Amino acid sequence: MARVIAICNQKGGVGKTTTAVNLGAYLAALGKRVLLVDFDPQANATSALTPAKFEKNIYHGILGDVHYEELIKPTQILNYQVIPSSNDLSGALVELVDLPEREYFLRKFINNLRHKYDYVLIDLPPSLSLLTINGLVAADEILIPVQAEYYGMEGLGQLLRTIDLIKENLKHPLKITGALITLYDKRERLPRQVARSLRRNFPYRVFNVEVPRSIHLAEAPSFSQPILIYNPSSPGALAYKRLAQELIELERELYAPDRFSEPSVL
Repeated sequence: MARVIAICNQKGGVGKTTTAVNLGAYLAALGKRVLLVDFDPQANATSALTPAKFEKNIYHGILGDVHYEELIKPTQILNYQVIPSSNDLSGALVELVDLPEREYFLRKFINNLRHKYDYVLIDLPPSLSLLTINGLVAADEILIPVQAEYYGMEGLGQLLRTIDLIKENLKHPLKITGALITLYDKRERLPRQVARSLRRNFPYRVFNVEVPRSIHLAEAPSFSQPILIYNPSSPGALAYKRLAQELIELERELYAPDRFSEPSVL
C-alpha cells in the first residue's frame, strides 16, 4: 500500500514542483513503484515529465467522469507514472464548493488506486484553496520545500497553521514528514543563516540534504525531462537522489508494521 505524500508550500517559487518531479524519478530509479498526481491547475509537473497534451486529466478523475486507469500516463522512467493536470482543474474550485464532503474528492480517487504503488506523490498549488485542502486530506504525509530565505520561513508558519486546522476540524491525522531546504547557495551568508535557524527551530524533521540552486534543475522541465535524465551528474540531481534515499530510510520510523492495511474509502 502506497505512502501518499503531498508536496506543498503555500508560498510559490520554492521548488515545490521541481521536488515532486525529481523525487518521484529517483524513488522509481531506486526500485519503487511511483505515481505523481499533478493537482495544480498550472500543470507544471505534467509538462516537466511529458510533452504530450491530454484530453482527460485529474479534473475528470475526481469528478468521476473517467476511470483512473484512463488517466495514468507513463514517463521516460520505468515504474514512474503521472496523472496529468490542466487549467480545467481551476473549475473544480467552483464546482465542488457546494457539494457534500467537498474536501474528500481527491482522497476517494487516490484510495481506489493506491494499492498499485509504493509511493503516490501529490503536487499541490502554491495557495490555500479547496484544491490544497483536498490534497492534504488525500495524503498520509506532507513534505514541505522551504526556500533558504526569510520569506520562506514565513510561508512555512502559515502552512503549519493550515495543517493544524485540518487535523482539528477534519480529524485527519496528517504526518509532517519533514521540511526540505531548497534553492540553497552555501556561498551566501543568508541561506546558511536561514538553514541553521530552520534546523534549530522547526518542530519536525529537516532533511539532511539541501537542494542547491542549479541551472540544470531549471532547464530540465523545458525538455520535459526529470534531472535524472537531463543531467544525472549535476549537483541538483545528486541532491534529489539523496533525498529519495533518506525518504526510504524513514519508512520504519514513520510507520508501524500495520501501515499496509487497507484505508477506508470515505
